[in-house]
Amino acid sequence: MSIPPIVVTAARSGWRWQWQRLMGGLGPADEAGNYARPASDHLEADLPDPQLLLKRTGQNRPHLIIGRSCPWAHRTWLVHQLRDLGDTLTLWPATADHRAGRWTLEPELLGCSSLLELYRRCEAPPSHRATVPVLVDPVGPCILGNESAQLVELLNRWPAPSEAPNLAPDECLAAMETWQTLLQPSVNDGVYRCGFARNQAAYDRAETELFDALEQLEQALARQGPWLCGSTLTLADVRLFPTLIRWEMVYAPLFGCTRRPLWQFPCLWEWRRRFFNLPGVAGSCDADAWRLDYFGALFPLNPGGIIPAGPDLSTLVETPIPQP
Repeated sequence: MSIPPIVVTAARSGWRWQWQRLMGGLGPADEAGNYARPASDHLEADLPDPQLLLKRTGQNRPHLIIGRSCPWAHRTWLVHQLRDLGDTLTLWPATADHRAGRWTLEPELLGCSSLLELYRRCEAPPSHRATVPVLVDPVGPCILGNESAQLVELLNRWPAPSEAPNLAPDECLAAMETWQTLLQPSVNDGVYRCGFARNQAAYDRAETELFDALEQLEQALARQGPWLCGSTLTLADVRLFPTLIRWEMVYAPLFGCTRRPLWQFPCLWEWRRRFFNLPGVAGSCDADAWRLDYFGALFPLNPGGIIPAGPDLSTLVETPIPQP
């Protein structure tokens, strides 16, 4: 039995109304329907005395709390791995609780089973959302920082083995700032502006800006690679990688970033493959967690709750560019 068109129209109108309100809870938008990431309160990142950090052992070491699916936390995780900070900084994963809408800590940390409890234990201001990444000093306890852009810079100064790379050399600072000005709004946030757009025009603006930025990255790598600032791996590369490694798993299928597959940007494809194969990077990439947390948590974008299968990550980062 077919459904009368008037019923379909009414249902569509009702769902559209509900969808707009659900999206409002997911992320705010301006009057034109453009997703506008809210400015969040954060604590200024603070580096303890390096000499004292070297004397810390076991659970007395500071903890870097990350979520496996969060791209902003992934940045800090990458710096931790690339600079081999395991002897002075403990990595502590949090798990997304989709039903409660919070991060849980298993096992508990400082007697706290959730990130919200830990923030309260550290006497963080009530206006600060309990988000990852967050750097916690168990002595106090206190929060040393919870904003990814600041934390990657702080971790680049963190006590590390003598052979650890400096990801922000003086000669690259100007180029890094130029890339950050492009990457943050157009790529890192750009995929969310596509996925959380409220109407076609807003999506079109975000999608055009995103792929224009990818083309700029492609051309720059073709001119001067192998890294964004030339011969030196920097924080600019670190800030780009979490977005591009999630491309086929999340941002293309769920956020509509589908104009061109990434393999049609051969320099970016090779750049991603090169970065993935750096020591410690592969262990920070959990494709199953990405799909589970994005498709499972973002109900307005995936109301059926079905977690799709995705390509084997190894086929994206261990093989040459596929042939069309």
